[in-house]
Amino acid sequence: MRILALSDIGKARDMNQDSFFISQLEDEVKLYILADGMGGYKGGEIASKLAVNCAKNYICNNFSKIPKEKEFILSLIKSSIEYANMIVHEKSSEVEELHDMGTTLDVVIIYNNKVFIGHVGDSRVYRIRKNFIRKLTTDHSYVEKLVKDGSITKEEAYNHPNKNMLLKALGCNNLVQPDVFYKGFLKGDILLMCSDGLTNMLKENEIYNILLNNPEKPERALINEANNKGGLDNITVIIVDNV
Repeated sequence: MRILALSDIGKARDMNQDSFFISQLEDEVKLYILADGMGGYKGGEIASKLAVNCAKNYICNNFSKIPKEKEFILSLIKSSIEYANMIVHEKSSEVEELHDMGTTLDVVIIYNNKVFIGHVGDSRVYRIRKNFIRKLTTDHSYVEKLVKDGSITKEEAYNHPNKNMLLKALGCNNLVQPDVFYKGFLKGDILLMCSDGLTNMLKENEIYNILLNNPEKPERALINEANNKGGLDNITVIIVDNV
């Protein structure tokens, strides 16, 4: 397996409020986490870092204790996100200038030819398999709801004025209900985790073509192209290549 990760401030922001964690190849648990923070001065940065660290510590402290069956791994991921939500929400309640902070959170464990995913917000997880890119997560956003309802097309969603309005984020309420599920992860598959700083700048076919045409440093190529198109937000990319 080849793991690549990179985060960039973009061209329009004063600070990078994205955070991520990638485990090392020799680690017992193959864990990958990405968060895109929001809210007030430094609030987003604190929320995303806190969420990533809480989820990481929870999983690393408990992974060895659970049976390695699908339902137990999914339950562990769900609990890690609920724990991270509790800590971020408590922090936002305690400090006045952090009241509006929150974050997206994607937690991925790769185990036994499967990818286990926990998801809150509008950061995304894609799988590339046999010349096809598929979005595995569903955005918890107002625009995604409009697309599902048939009110707008997927094409119209790219330029919708409310595309950044989230219906669900981590840390904003005392309870959160993450999406948790698993998919196959076979030899030759590529997993891409990214914040919306990438997907707001590049369409899925562009992402796929860049991954295909830049085998050496695809993470840098993706970020460069997002910046070339405006770089309106922080951009974070994690690539797990199951070579």
